[in-house]
Amino acid sequence: MDIQFLGTGAGQPSKARNVSSLALKLLDEINEVWLFDCGEGTQNRILETTIRPRKVSKIFITHLHGDHIFGLPGFLSSRAFQANEEQTDLDIYGPQGIKSFVLTSLRVSGSRLPYRIHFHEFDQDSLGKILETDKFTVYAEELDHTIFCVGYRVMQKDLEGTLDADKLKAAGVPFGPLFGKIKNGQDVVLDDGTEIKATDYISAPRPGKVVTILGDTRKTNASVRLAVNADVLVHESTYGKGDEKIARNHGHSTNMQAAQVAAEAGAKRLLLNHISARFLSKDISQLKKDAATVFENVHVVKDLEEVEI
Repeated sequence: MDIQFLGTGAGQPSKARNVSSLALKLLDEINEVWLFDCGEGTQNRILETTIRPRKVSKIFITHLHGDHIFGLPGFLSSRAFQANEEQTDLDIYGPQGIKSFVLTSLRVSGSRLPYRIHFHEFDQDSLGKILETDKFTVYAEELDHTIFCVGYRVMQKDLEGTLDADKLKAAGVPFGPLFGKIKNGQDVVLDDGTEIKATDYISAPRPGKVVTILGDTRKTNASVRLAVNADVLVHESTYGKGDEKIARNHGHSTNMQAAQVAAEAGAKRLLLNHISARFLSKDISQLKKDAATVFENVHVVKDLEEVEI
């Protein structure tokens, strides 16, 4: 499981940072990529990665500001051009209005897609668990921005315990079908009468990963709830230390507030995202240094950076 940042800037693109989009790469887990937000130019950034657009099976939109959705029509249209690959449907999750935006853009531009889009819209009264599969559950909760905006909590379900093959061999179990039965939790009896209990050779289930990806927001308790014990918290850092007033006025957070959220939630790692163009390269290290006084395991991400979870 990895996160690749396709756009880490706030509001408008700069030479160093494109606008908001990131890819949660679940290739080893379910052979899919989930996109979170799709600002203008997202498909151009994808061209600089190994991501195959057809692998993008779900797109989660945090809110309807342009720097988070203007890349959707282009990406969806280009995704259809890979004629040498199987056409696969796509799910889009987001606030009410995202369906109208996408369909209007496609209709006005005369775009025809050879695959179906399944829309899952929500409002303040229909949040909570928005998706559950056999391996993942996704929750959404309202944040505190200038328009309706949500954060997402992606929870991987507990992983099955691993089979101790060396211990089985030492117990005299021949490699083959018996290994499969034991792996499936079935006790077996060997030819010499020895009983092999599966629980003695399978480790306890491993907890799945928790990834929290927040949209634009002021510091709010909802952010903390979404990030409780998260392995990774992706939090906006539009402003820096001392900018609390302007951050509140514009519906955003500072690096210090993001660090406070991570500390209060007991998150394991904080990734600062959505960086204002006012911060030059020389300022980035200070953003990290200041935030680290509140939450030590913090990193300021940049475009195309890939982070293993």
